[in-house]
Amino acid sequence: MRRREFITLLGGAAAVWPRAARAQQGQRVRRIGALMNLAADDPVSIARAKAFTEGLQALGWVDGRNVQIDYRWAASKPDLFQRHAAELATLEPDVILAAGGAALPAVLQATRTIPVVFVHTPDPVGNGYVASMARPGGNATGFLTFEYNLAAKWVELLKEIAPNVTRAGILRDAAVAQGIGQFAVIQSVAPSLGVDVTPINVRDAAEIERDITALARSANTGLILTASPAGPIHRDLIIALAARHKLPAIYVERLFAAAGGLLSYGPDFADQYRRAASYVDRIFKGEKPADLPVQAPTKYELVINLKTAKVLGLTIPASVLARADEVIE
Repeated sequence: MRRREFITLLGGAAAVWPRAARAQQGQRVRRIGALMNLAADDPVSIARAKAFTEGLQALGWVDGRNVQIDYRWAASKPDLFQRHAAELATLEPDVILAAGGAALPAVLQATRTIPVVFVHTPDPVGNGYVASMARPGGNATGFLTFEYNLAAKWVELLKEIAPNVTRAGILRDAAVAQGIGQFAVIQSVAPSLGVDVTPINVRDAAEIERDITALARSANTGLILTASPAGPIHRDLIIALAARHKLPAIYVERLFAAAGGLLSYGPDFADQYRRAASYVDRIFKGEKPADLPVQAPTKYELVINLKTAKVLGLTIPASVLARADEVIE
């Protein structure tokens, strides 16, 4: 091909080059580091990452085009949170997404300068991650797990689905502020519902098995799993123990009901990932985490596993079924 013909052909190709692609030339690709609390192949992780990318796309940020997302998956393992947080900080992304109560402290230990948006993180003020809900004041802001009065609802639901329950084991992590706060709320409402509560440490697998087994020796016993970073680590064990001892159990989020737990009630965490995308967008456009208020959940979901109810010999009241957002059959 002669030089003049080549130049003419190249010019014609440029004329038909997609306008959107040409407009992106010279545009800086933004970078997001994402520290996720579960494993990469966990269906819950996949759904949450999808919700985040969909939220970004709705705002014009497309992974692989004008934004790059670097994921790290901690699989609920404490050592991986620290390692991956340090790796992400080294990459110097524009924003880091911190998923869960174990991810945020690891990220803040790794950096106090890179903007951080957190999701489903309990009590960020009590834990010292932000100065206040309205004015976080540092390099982090985002969406908290829930407000403590949600814990009262778990006791009410337990009595609704199993009216004979008079004793409940409360799986909680007493080493963190949210574990103390949730248990205090449950303690305050349980007597009025005729329920005696017993705390169970959720950090150690052997202790969980020993305490649930001991509790199950008493009749009319149930379980409530509160929110904690350790809960997902031991979810299979807790669900298996509840099934083995035929204990009605209430869980804090959908992933437990999906894995075979009886009933979950708590925030729709996928929705928080979509909302987190809006904070990432605002930070990209120049706003600072210090000025973006921490937000409480706006969407809650009740999930009932009828297969598990049948195994336990429970009939879920129609009034509870009617309120369910999802029924697993």
